[in-house]
Amino acid sequence: MTHEQLLERVNVDPNICGGKPCIRGTRSYIDIILDALAERLTPEQIIDHYPSLHVEDVRAAAAYTADLARENLWKPTAR
Repeated sequence: MTHEQLLERVNVDPNICGGKPCIRGTRSYIDIILDALAERLTPEQIIDHYPSLHVEDVRAAAAYTADLARENLWKPTAR
């Protein structure tokens, strides 16, 4: 699956989930998927908790977030 195809799985619509990024057709928030990955859950374990998701949805969440990180201008914090 291409990067663009992964991103098509992500939905950001003010009329759905209050505009929070989610996986299209599931109402599963991207941040929930990322939190699960940060807690060291595997994609398969995430899918066990959220059966409407597929491995490609977990990959789509990561791809979407990577794009956001690339777009963000890095500004080191003052110390």
